[in-house]
Amino acid sequence: MEIIPAIDLRQGKCVRLYQGDYSQETVFSEDPIGVARHWQSLGARRLHIVDLDGASKGELCHASLVEEMARSVKIPLQLGGGLRRLEAVEQVLKFGVERAILGTAAIEDVALIREACQRFGEAVIVSIDARDGFVATHGWRERTTITAIELVESMASLGVKRFIYTDIARDGTLTEPNFGAIADLLGKTSLPIIASGGISSLKHLKRLAQLGVEGAIVGRALYTGDIDLKEALEALGEC
Repeated sequence: MEIIPAIDLRQGKCVRLYQGDYSQETVFSEDPIGVARHWQSLGARRLHIVDLDGASKGELCHASLVEEMARSVKIPLQLGGGLRRLEAVEQVLKFGVERAILGTAAIEDVALIREACQRFGEAVIVSIDARDGFVATHGWRERTTITAIELVESMASLGVKRFIYTDIARDGTLTEPNFGAIADLLGKTSLPIIASGGISSLKHLKRLAQLGVEGAIVGRALYTGDIDLKEALEALGEC
């Protein structure tokens, strides 16, 4: 199982939100490039980048910063936030980003998902961001009536090969992942699932690995020191 450090970008800074609430922001660094290099130096094999401004506005807002980050580290990046046009997906992949994450577009533009999968294959990830079991969009601010499992099934039929599952109520809380929901999702699909939200201890990471997720995205816990990245990587046999 991969342990994937998260770098959330807002107004050019590295921040973390509490339950996706833009009014509850903690700034952890004003140098996101330095943060990316730091996680790489500790052994991370992949980074998860989110353009929070892009997620809110519906278009990529940190293009130049993302491009610089892709040039500054040697490990693969996956990027989400504001990718709601095919041109935007193509743009970030040309920057050197390995995977483009689509969330709101999966609900609002099925044709885009289908074409993106046809053109870019496994470079496309769909993010399943759920609150109380129902998918939320537009930077987690708008709730839909579609369940996480329903979205996975419909996206798989379009050619999506990988998903990120985030329980919004757990994200940034340092509580624990929604293990039950993750297990349910894994039971409904054979496609790779990356878990996110509430991961705050080595015990959580080990349990996720036992459930069979492909990766675990860790944010606040790395920045607060609740999880030591190097120790976690060694414990799970990644280095």
